[in-house]
Amino acid sequence: MTGRVSLVGAGCGEADLITLRGLERLKSCDAVVYDALIDLRLLEAAPADAQRIPVGKRAGEVSASQEEINALLISLAAEGKAVVRLKGGDPFVFGRGGEEAMALAAAGIPYEVVPGISSAMYIPMEAGIPVTHRAVSRSVHIVTAHTAHRALPEHLPELAALEGTLVFLMGLHALDDLAAALMAAGKAPSTPAAVLSGGNAPQPAAVRGTLETIAQRAKKAGVIAPAVIVVGDVAAMDLRDQARGVTVGLTGTDPFQEKLGDQLARVGLRAAAVQRARLRMREVEIPWPELGRGGWIVFTSGNGVRAFFRRCFQEGVDLRALAANRFAVIGTETGKALAEYGIRADLCPAEFTSEALALALAEGSGEGEPVWLFDSAQGSGVIPERLGSRCRRISLYETVYETIPGVPAPDFLLLGSAGAVNALADSGFIPAERTTPICIGPVCADAFERRFERVPLRPVQITTRSMVERVLEEITRSESRR
Repeated sequence: MTGRVSLVGAGCGEADLITLRGLERLKSCDAVVYDALIDLRLLEAAPADAQRIPVGKRAGEVSASQEEINALLISLAAEGKAVVRLKGGDPFVFGRGGEEAMALAAAGIPYEVVPGISSAMYIPMEAGIPVTHRAVSRSVHIVTAHTAHRALPEHLPELAALEGTLVFLMGLHALDDLAAALMAAGKAPSTPAAVLSGGNAPQPAAVRGTLETIAQRAKKAGVIAPAVIVVGDVAAMDLRDQARGVTVGLTGTDPFQEKLGDQLARVGLRAAAVQRARLRMREVEIPWPELGRGGWIVFTSGNGVRAFFRRCFQEGVDLRALAANRFAVIGTETGKALAEYGIRADLCPAEFTSEALALALAEGSGEGEPVWLFDSAQGSGVIPERLGSRCRRISLYETVYETIPGVPAPDFLLLGSAGAVNALADSGFIPAERTTPICIGPVCADAFERRFERVPLRPVQITTRSMVERVLEEITRSESRR
């Protein structure tokens, strides 16, 4: 039985910019063949057993040829699979979706096209530039500046004569020649122009100038592909609200960054990852019979909660065997993670710190009552130190960090753990003077001060929401000084 291929536009920004139809196709696919520059969180929507095949193209890098991609789609569909071809931007806006559709049609493979948000619209919008505006530009012309022979686009004289907005995609390599040719064709040297890189690009940038100055400014700013070039009066506009001009750097694990990113987006702030972190499960033994005799089960983070119950399910543990235990957590967010498994925390100290939890456990538990701490290998160790031998620490996972190179200095840097701080410092990362660091709690703040010799800010509460509120307070304070 022949399968079906969905050519789905993933947009060029956050995962939630995909259409509902595109998301539905992802949720029910057997294989997803995806480009570079998509938000990789989209892959989590595909079924766990679906094939995930990267074929992304990046400028100057070896990648699958278009012919190989066409053949792969045909082969997968011929096996009877529902295939999602997940493409950056929109499949039919210089996304070569037309070539894939023609190849599928020639092979007799059923297909559909699900549109996406094109970089020609989204990247300028992200920088506050509307590609059309009734009083400024009543037309927009999208042109590819990338050809096999790297020649300039055809019909530049006709394009130069137009009064609307010109949007050039894939043209950074030819920016000098492009600007010179437009001016030679009659476009005024003072015409506003912008070079923009954003969405899921590795190095966001927004450089503004005129046709006469834009190439030099972009080169000085170190802009790298992919980038969108905008020429026309709208390129001088900036319709972002004041908060949208602020960048917030994120560190830590994906769940931590996703939670912060969602909250920042709701208040008009854009976040960029400065660091990636993934959890690596450790092969440690959990003595379930001993645990079943009762005591305290303690979690210091949502990651610990999820790792614990993952082991429960993997090893076929009947949760009723844990009924003799009470549960303690640090922080309301860890408590919410526990509640997702149908268990309410018996103890959560008012101050969300290991020190406060250790004190509460010492006061609220019986003499000799066992305490089982499930945490990260990079945990602080405060609770075992305070409770002594009756605390059994089982580190279920460790966090592996990677600092992302080339990210422009953000206005704020949010840090959620001492581990994230130490990993940044070990990588050679140095926060810029203009960057305001905000650490979620005292242990994280102490680590930052020790490693970077700067005193960071702290939120009122040890929660992601309070961190976002602290960012907004600092923005308001900065604006009031102007």
